[in-house]
Amino acid sequence: MAQIIPFKGYRYNPAVVGNMSDVVTPPYDRVYPDVQKACYQRSPNNIVRIIKGLSEATDSESNNVYTRAAQSLDTWIADEVLVRDLEPAFYAYHQTYSFEGEQLTRKGVIALGKLEPEKVHAHEKTLKGPKADRLKLMQATEANFGHIFMLYDDPERATEKALQTLVESNAPLINVVDTDENTHQVWRITDATVIATIQAALNDKDLYIADGHHRYETAVNFMDECQEKGWKPSAPESFGVRMMTLFNVAEPGMSIRPIHRLVHGINEFEATRFLAAAAEHFNVEMHNTVDAMMAATRTGLGQHTVGCVTGDLIFTLTLKQVSIMNELVDSDRSEDYKRLDVTVLHAAILDRLLGVDAKALEEQSNVTYTVDAAHGVEMVQSGEEQLFFYLNATSPEEVVRVADHDEKMPQKSTDFYPKLLTGLVLTKMEMTK
Repeated sequence: MAQIIPFKGYRYNPAVVGNMSDVVTPPYDRVYPDVQKACYQRSPNNIVRIIKGLSEATDSESNNVYTRAAQSLDTWIADEVLVRDLEPAFYAYHQTYSFEGEQLTRKGVIALGKLEPEKVHAHEKTLKGPKADRLKLMQATEANFGHIFMLYDDPERATEKALQTLVESNAPLINVVDTDENTHQVWRITDATVIATIQAALNDKDLYIADGHHRYETAVNFMDECQEKGWKPSAPESFGVRMMTLFNVAEPGMSIRPIHRLVHGINEFEATRFLAAAAEHFNVEMHNTVDAMMAATRTGLGQHTVGCVTGDLIFTLTLKQVSIMNELVDSDRSEDYKRLDVTVLHAAILDRLLGVDAKALEEQSNVTYTVDAAHGVEMVQSGEEQLFFYLNATSPEEVVRVADHDEKMPQKSTDFYPKLLTGLVLTKMEMTK
């Protein structure tokens, strides 16, 4: 169950850094080379220099991206680029953004959560490389920078009700606009009654990792290391907790983008033969335009409809009988897992019809991913890819149901939007060694 505590966060000092939008970044796994370069240019104090610094030709064990990250953090604290709040606090975090023609606000709370991996539900497989990278950064800095994006389910919306008056009657402490024109606002919450109300509301709630699986597992690994060394926490901000932002799936404003699939490297692929094979278990509907295919896929939400574009064909595939998934997916998998659209695509289409099995997916030898449907279509029409599969989004409720079975979803099943910015609030661990 959720055990959350307030903390004395470190924040950027506006008097030193100026525009806060210049010093924050997307999560580290979304800091692509062009984003990294732009963040470096934006400010000498941009958090990218810590979470994903540039390598140098002379890097060594004593001078590398991790040691430089630790040096930057220490220097910024000493120079009051980063200042620590004097009182423990929760931090209300609102993200206002446009999604599919609507203006939405997603409301969460930044807190420290006790690391209890046996009580936290994950839905995504993790990879060794990112975890090793994040662990080296944590070992060097002994700090938390990015958030763990956590979900919980509270139809009563007790946390939002507790925060509403404070948020509405006070200007945000932080107001940032990201490169997608989404607005991120943060309020510091120090009222003891409100803090206690939020803790009580979340005390009996299960937590589900929406984004940040690698960061959570890394925090657990670091905690295990510290305990093995006999280190002891000397403050609430230590290795036994991790900074996370908690969002209620019952709140409006929770958006997940679908992650579409591009397929290549299928030997002797022939579209008409593929369609004939698909017709055994799918109703096939041809479309004259990509827009019509996308509209038909969205209309088929809940019916396991997948859109597809090949070199010269545009169509949708709708599963005839969901019972076929019992034959195609391991019997120990839950019905909730078997009924995911992404599971239908992977098991009944990619594996069964195209020979792209779990190993090929893991190695990304035949499949790449995109949230940009127009880009996916363009890649097929240009001949660089053989097929583009267009999916409906996984819902937050599906994420929770699958995680409740302690199952991991297929790779790239969710893209929660917008991402949580890194650099709004930081924590530095305190421990006795």
